[in-house]
Amino acid sequence: MSAPERIPPRSVTPAPNPAELLAHGELTVRGRIREASNAALFCTVALDGRQASCVYKPVAGERPLWDFPDGTLAGREVAAYEVSEATGWGLVPPTVLREGPYGEGMCQLWIDVHPEAELLALVDGEEPEPGWKAIGFADVGEGRTALLVHADDARLRRLAVLDAVINNADRKGGHLLPTADGRLYGIDHGVTFNVDGKLRTLLWGWAGEPLPEEAVGVLKGLRDALDGPLGARLATLITTAEVDATRARVDALLTSGRHPEPSGEWPAIPWPPV
Repeated sequence: MSAPERIPPRSVTPAPNPAELLAHGELTVRGRIREASNAALFCTVALDGRQASCVYKPVAGERPLWDFPDGTLAGREVAAYEVSEATGWGLVPPTVLREGPYGEGMCQLWIDVHPEAELLALVDGEEPEPGWKAIGFADVGEGRTALLVHADDARLRRLAVLDAVINNADRKGGHLLPTADGRLYGIDHGVTFNVDGKLRTLLWGWAGEPLPEEAVGVLKGLRDALDGPLGARLATLITTAEVDATRARVDALLTSGRHPEPSGEWPAIPWPPV
């Protein structure tokens, strides 16, 4: 009997993780997202037989901002992802800085939103129902006001802590993306990391309350990471002064042990709120 033919092992190419796919895949523009205030393009990205939808925001399409004169919106978007990853919470979709059809820009994984998830609401009355946190009163027309509330949700609370760290100046309702599998993502982080306090958000429901024990532990780890690899990565994306200000905000949160409160020096709620 002849010996069986030797079959060589198959060469298996592992599927790229989302960040690799975004960074190295072939980027194809499919259309423009017209609601965005800066150029934002809906694209597909393909690598090694795998394809995903994504958003590409070229630096060339950014409008200058007087209060964010240094760096780019794209760089700050990627920096927000890096900080989110360092927390272990995974609150920002995979985001990379790469070359694209219109030059260097931010490329972020597209997230499909679960339409039935309810995180924000307008309600009658002076106080929120159980399971909700008050944001403030909103004019709903014809001389009427309603109480704007957000869910008392651990995922939102984590995002509120992240926003305090990155000094998010624009946390609107439309930037909250709940998914069918129970995840929650935040997007649009181009106006973050300013050296001046500019926190502007809808997530004020925990203002002044003690930080959860989990958040304190995460902040301690984040502080160490800012003096190590995370700080080095951020230094390639934002200015040295902005990295130092991020360390200072983490220190301030750990010292106070509480969620920040509106300063009164800057509009506390973005407009429009959604």
